[in-house]
Amino acid sequence: MFNGFFSRVLLILAISVMAAPEAALAHTKLGVGVASWYGPGFHGRSTANGERYDMNGLTAAHKTLPFNTKVRVTNVRNGRSVVVRINDRGPFVKARTIDLSRGAAKALGMINAGTAHVELEIIS
Repeated sequence: MFNGFFSRVLLILAISVMAAPEAALAHTKLGVGVASWYGPGFHGRSTANGERYDMNGLTAAHKTLPFNTKVRVTNVRNGRSVVVRINDRGPFVKARTIDLSRGAAKALGMINAGTAHVELEIIS
């Protein structure tokens, strides 16, 4: 009985140790930058990863993050946040960090302003 219990404890510890590095990387703060959004002119067109752009979805364009990375974007002015999935490349305007879909921009309350200072955090 002790051997079975001890084996299970060791297995759980081994899995925890192996999973810890991924968990540490999953929540990486990328800092603060400027977000913009894009919508109607691109709706239905192909994104850089080949899928169709849905301006009402919760997606974003980033210059270097891998496709399908999930990023929490927080509007520093109002504290609202949204999780987006990277599926495109951009922004192509200097000094901007991320381009959000219209749906994500709406969730952050930045539609009228067009841009917002945001904090970015990789969550997976």
